[in-house]
Amino acid sequence: MSFDTLGLHPDLLKGIRDLGFERPTPVQAEAIPQILSGRDVIASAQTGTGKTAAFVLPILHRFMTAPRKKQGIRALIVAPTRELALQSMEHLKNLSRYVPLKGHAIFGGTPMEPQISALKRGLDIVSATPGRLLDHVYSGRIDFGAIEVLVLDEADRMMDMGFLPDVQKIISLLPPHRQNLIFSATIPPPIMELARRICRNPVTVQIGPKSTAAAGIRHAVYPVSQHQKTELLLRLLNGQEGLSSAIVFTRTKIRADRLTQSLERAGIRVSVIHGDRSQTQRSRALESFKRGRAQVLVATDVAARGIDVKDISHVINFDVPSTPEDYIHRAGRTARADATGDAFSLVTPEEEEMIRDIERVLNQRLPRVILPDFNYQKGDHRPHKPPFRGGPHPHAPRHHRPSHPRSHPR
Repeated sequence: MSFDTLGLHPDLLKGIRDLGFERPTPVQAEAIPQILSGRDVIASAQTGTGKTAAFVLPILHRFMTAPRKKQGIRALIVAPTRELALQSMEHLKNLSRYVPLKGHAIFGGTPMEPQISALKRGLDIVSATPGRLLDHVYSGRIDFGAIEVLVLDEADRMMDMGFLPDVQKIISLLPPHRQNLIFSATIPPPIMELARRICRNPVTVQIGPKSTAAAGIRHAVYPVSQHQKTELLLRLLNGQEGLSSAIVFTRTKIRADRLTQSLERAGIRVSVIHGDRSQTQRSRALESFKRGRAQVLVATDVAARGIDVKDISHVINFDVPSTPEDYIHRAGRTARADATGDAFSLVTPEEEEMIRDIERVLNQRLPRVILPDFNYQKGDHRPHKPPFRGGPHPHAPRHHRPSHPRSHPR
């Protein structure tokens, strides 16, 4: 299937071709025709499958072909993080180079003045985080009277971060006659209940099995004691063939900062991103990582769905995520758009039960890897035991990650 068969406006197709995209992803192929027909859509697909373009393209087509009913914002995209709000707006700008539409991202952690100026000039599309959006609403700077389309982007993460009450406040202020689009990696019961309340006869688009990771991801578990994790991480970063760029996930902001300092002392080019960093710091860290000035990005889960960086070769869980869903979201930063990548987890005996939960959801056993030249007893005066079930792997994998041309928008 090509984009030509989806019925999109010729100027949109021209923009798609200029970006070098050839064919839609499965979620785009299924969701775009339904959205173009005016249906409410609930779309579930794993991270990195092109969900953003799946709603941006039909929204742009609608506004290019349907006359404006009244002045004001026509489409509202609500996202849980600043990075996701920016990502939607970047997709819009990249795909609408031949389209006379105006959009702006609205989120906290930055001055209000540029956002106020953009709102005064008039916008067609707003991509926003819930808190800052409500700030503008309560200050009388945003009128939702012209809204035609509502998008809830990464709705399950919105729920995880406690934003559903704010989302429900926003929904209560919108015109009742609108198109509702819910995009998410998973559809937990609270999100399904919200969808039942706001959607009219929705079409459900489910791409791939529930709670699965991309097929191109090579998983590996590295058993290690907590006090040796940093040393083992350095060994992996310095010894992996094909490691072009890596995201290292930690469970806490404090650990992210401390790990970043340790990596810097070891000569690793590293950036860090988490919820306590200012928007300027986060943007600078992401830009450094995207441009290759930093080889490693240390992050907490707040960034797990807001990072849209191509060609990430490795995702490394310094701390095992607390849920299988979070593991899938983290791992989804690599092996995007049909490429391959590696997801490594540094696992203490105390974290092994969480790995077993992940294995049950993935329906596969993750290989255990023991580095033959790493001193696992260094600094440990306790009686040595084998790391745990699965036993030592005869050698560490020496992965080579082939390059894959992108053929579709993310």
